[in-house]
Amino acid sequence: MLRSMYSGVSGMRGFQTKLDVIGNNIANVNTIGFKSGRVMFKDIMSQTISGVTAPNDDGQGGVNAKQIGLGVSIGSIDTMHLAGSAQTTNNPTDLRIDGDGFFLVNLTGEEATPFLTRAGDFHVDASRNLVTSDGLHVLDSGGAPIVIGEDVTAFSISNDGTIVQTMADGTTQPGVQIGVAKVSNPQGLEKIGGNLYRMTLNANAEGALEPTTANNGEAGTGAIVAGQLEMSNVDLTNEFTEMIVAQRGFQANSRIITTSDEVLQEVVNLKR
Repeated sequence: MLRSMYSGVSGMRGFQTKLDVIGNNIANVNTIGFKSGRVMFKDIMSQTISGVTAPNDDGQGGVNAKQIGLGVSIGSIDTMHLAGSAQTTNNPTDLRIDGDGFFLVNLTGEEATPFLTRAGDFHVDASRNLVTSDGLHVLDSGGAPIVIGEDVTAFSISNDGTIVQTMADGTTQPGVQIGVAKVSNPQGLEKIGGNLYRMTLNANAEGALEPTTANNGEAGTGAIVAGQLEMSNVDLTNEFTEMIVAQRGFQANSRIITTSDEVLQEVVNLKR
């Protein structure tokens, strides 16, 4: 069989994957804290027809190798951790990290390694826990669930994540700080759905995760902005442009298969 046919098949598979990623990006254009993905290609190992010949002492020049590529494969599917635009809501429990860092959440408040998220649409439940829309506990800088005290009548959140509480007697006092984590390689995090990421061995060294505070110059975390949410960083103009490129690439590779099939048909017709 012709090598070109298998190269065309590999190209169609690659561009189909690219279209899958683009479709997911467009579907999440309004998802809070969503980070878009992109597909990078790499060529498959080439078949060497003849090797390299070095120049010799008789004055004969060198000869380059003759190689035929065998198609394309997926090099990587990257998550682009670029900041999304801010949406002002004026809701005091809607939070946005203006810079690097992730909020820390977990299901019961007792898991050893929390999940990470950039979606800051938080709420206070009936037990006065600060939770996500899915009911996960938001953790403080010590890794403990945040609970608003019964004697707190109102609260606000400062740019370092400190919960400033207004007590029943009218006094104001600082509470716990909302936990934020800095990740060395955000692209190494694993998406698990629900705007959540799971720590991996390639995100931080040995998969370690240490809660810290927002607006921390030493840790490199960004400030927390209350009353705002981080929107999806999907750029529709770029996504539709890449969709056209992927569609044309898919069509071009399908033409390779069609042409290869026609060549094979001519070979078969040699014997009549």
